[in-house]
Amino acid sequence: MKVILKKNIESLGLMGDIKTVRDGYARNYLLPKGLVELATEGALKNWKLGEERRKKRFAKELEKAKQSAEKMNEVTLSFTRKVTKTEDEEDKIFGSVSKTDILKSLKASGFEITKDNINLEHPIKTIGETKVTVFLETTRQAKALVTVKIVPKKA
Repeated sequence: MKVILKKNIESLGLMGDIKTVRDGYARNYLLPKGLVELATEGALKNWKLGEERRKKRFAKELEKAKQSAEKMNEVTLSFTRKVTKTEDEEDKIFGSVSKTDILKSLKASGFEITKDNINLEHPIKTIGETKVTVFLETTRQAKALVTVKIVPKKA
């Protein structure tokens, strides 16, 4: 089934792309959630007519995201975690800092992002500073590097 993407879908493509997907995926997931539209002749004509307007809106959103990225690059998030010494005299953290922790701290700092925007493959389990990439829009053209600092908790 041919569909037109109404929104950016990370695993599928960008808004306005025409994609061929399985019928069940379109009928049961994409169409009910309003993520796509059937690629009929009329729908294709409408998308072509609105293309210029969408490009202008996307350029504005991208510029706004880049400005937020500049502000976010200066942010340092600090977390305190309980630490013990291991047999080889290294500090071991109880727990970790996950995407959820980073998301809550960024929201408290006034940044509006989602958990999917944070690029963190594994929770952070080491003391010190770590750079975490945060994407500010779905095409991943605007990104920021946030410093996450883990401080040992004094007993």
